[in-house]
Amino acid sequence: MRPWWARWQAHWRGRGAPKRPYVRRHDGFTSLQFVRRQTQSRMVSGDPDRLLVDYTRTMFAALLWQPAPAMLGMIGLGGGSQAKFAYRHLPGTRIEVVENNPHVVALRAEFGVPADDARLQVVIDDGARFVASRPAHFDLLLVDGYDEHGIPAALSSQTFYDACRDALAADGVLACNLYVRDPETHVARLRQAFGQAQVLVVDEPKMSNRVAFAWRGPLPALEAEALVARVPGPVRALLPDVFARIAARVVRHRTMAAGTASSRN
Repeated sequence: MRPWWARWQAHWRGRGAPKRPYVRRHDGFTSLQFVRRQTQSRMVSGDPDRLLVDYTRTMFAALLWQPAPAMLGMIGLGGGSQAKFAYRHLPGTRIEVVENNPHVVALRAEFGVPADDARLQVVIDDGARFVASRPAHFDLLLVDGYDEHGIPAALSSQTFYDACRDALAADGVLACNLYVRDPETHVARLRQAFGQAQVLVVDEPKMSNRVAFAWRGPLPALEAEALVARVPGPVRALLPDVFARIAARVVRHRTMAAGTASSRN
């Protein structure tokens, strides 16, 4: 029996089999769904590498902290929009994706996710175990792990966020999608793991999501335009509004954190 299959069986034993998603094609879009009225992932059928959903674009603002990641980790494959974007536009980056539902991985070809190669590997495993087994491994880590009920408990505990911190390199950065009723609980755990000044939370203007960034090491002492200029040109050209908006928030956050530190002294 293959090791991943044994791990999958152990993970789901006693919980019931993972639910099978299905592919829905409509109005020029291809969607991954578990239930009719809830879309997990969506792509433009004729442009599979495009980041269509706003929060997935915002999460790539993590490149402001780490503009040339050698190792990028992702928790949650879904329709593979972020994996495809990184694979195409960050050619110097190796990408490791973990997905705990083998039925989701089985649909990767439906969404144009490339086959595994020297730059891309999709692993079927428990996301929390995957992160905990890779200390100081990732320059950039994107967490967007959901099932049909929302964020699994294993991907929202203090232990998990501590493991995310430990899985980052010394100057690594984490971006989390928070589509939950109680984002404050998640943010508090991130701040406990990384430190109060090392977490920035931004609202997604057109959605109910929040994106939380957490990082190790100091923020770059650069103004917003200089932060944006560090991002590779092709990616910067695709997401200009995202980088400008988040860079301004980074600078404001850095200024506020410095002011707080000065007042304490």
